[in-house]
Amino acid sequence: MTLRTRVETPEDAPATRRVHMAAFPGPDEADLVDALRRDPAWLPELSLVAVDKGGLVIGHALLTRLRVGDGDGLALAPVAVAPEWQRKGVGELVVRAALTAADEAGERVVVVLGDPDYYGRFGFAPAVEHDLTGPFEVPDSYFQALTLSAYDGGPRGLCRYPEPFDAV
Repeated sequence: MTLRTRVETPEDAPATRRVHMAAFPGPDEADLVDALRRDPAWLPELSLVAVDKGGLVIGHALLTRLRVGDGDGLALAPVAVAPEWQRKGVGELVVRAALTAADEAGERVVVVLGDPDYYGRFGFAPAVEHDLTGPFEVPDSYFQALTLSAYDGGPRGLCRYPEPFDAV
């Protein structure tokens, strides 16, 4: 299995949408990615795809700008893998690539709403451990944060997602 990750290009947008449409039961995640592309929160260098040996997009992980208290952080969402590639390490590969890109860009913190068993493998822990709160009514274990190399104890406070997330 020869897979690689890279920054998504504008030409990849239709293929990325197909991956999200195939990976989820409805269009919400694909529509969210399209809406985020038009939002000031979009950071093109932090939209990563996994491609097979022929260059076909088979996975996607997106990090977008997030307001945290009086500072900035990143939101990891959505993450999608084409069904025929699920449970083969593609999700982990593309998430690790996105987190590495964020770390290399000097970002401080990433938050995610998701399965603690899955995201724990990347080092995510309950966000409350870093004095971060989310806008969601979920158990603390599901709203998680990962601090990156540049983390200096902040930002702290309420995480405010970009407007496109309100429609999901």
